[in-house]
Amino acid sequence: MAFSLAPTAQQDGYRLEAHESVGSTNALALDRAREGDAGRLWIVSKRQESGRGRRARPWATLEGNLAATLLVVERYEIRLAATLGFVAGLALADALDAVVPGRAVAVGLDGGGGRDDRFELKWPNDVLAHGAKLAGILLESTMLSESRFGLAIGIGVNVVAHPEGLPYPATSLQALGGQCDAETLFLALSDAWSENCRLWDEGRGLGSIRERWLAHAAGLGSEVAVRVDGEVVRGVFETIDEDCRFVIRDREGRAVTITAGDVHFGAVASAGTA
Repeated sequence: MAFSLAPTAQQDGYRLEAHESVGSTNALALDRAREGDAGRLWIVSKRQESGRGRRARPWATLEGNLAATLLVVERYEIRLAATLGFVAGLALADALDAVVPGRAVAVGLDGGGGRDDRFELKWPNDVLAHGAKLAGILLESTMLSESRFGLAIGIGVNVVAHPEGLPYPATSLQALGGQCDAETLFLALSDAWSENCRLWDEGRGLGSIRERWLAHAAGLGSEVAVRVDGEVVRGVFETIDEDCRFVIRDREGRAVTITAGDVHFGAVASAGTA
């Protein structure tokens, strides 16, 4: 099966550039922007040799996994453009729900159905499955003129395999028992992106995106430790604000708003070793 766009994505004017292997889909997308591409371009591959994660950490995409980058060329404020990472997280969660059967539903004490907790969104850019990292999202940009910029929204998903020896748990769709391949997942992702981007509506629908994201949020209401510029802030994950910044309630009861940082939940946060 070859990579292809969903009909909804085609109707919305998106285009596709598919590769068997690339160095970095994000780097390629930014090159296309500098060459004059108008955006709405998906670049996809099942293998990525020199991808990057947050803070320039190396992130290789193993054969059969999904590396996808959407190039956006616009004039939004950078602050607003950054919230497209949350749109991407929701789109990926929706796509996973669509193609991976057997939803894991937590049952409440009253016997009713609880929230689907198999695919959760970890602020700011990860998708988790049962607490293990399944996918990551990375936004990178390049200025094209005084008012225009190219934004690469990179999405990497562990479809058939996950890296070993990481300092945190990781998993893949195959390890979870899923039979989905990268092409099928991308087809669903391109559809889900179009739907969520319409909801975002150039930032006018950010409130709705925020509400949907919180409904999928990992660790909401739990102990958290956030490493910011070499220091660790601890407290309870309370919410994300109207700009999608991370808000925790510290041990003195103060609300602390965090723009960027590495988030740790569970035993790591409680033990004070983040």
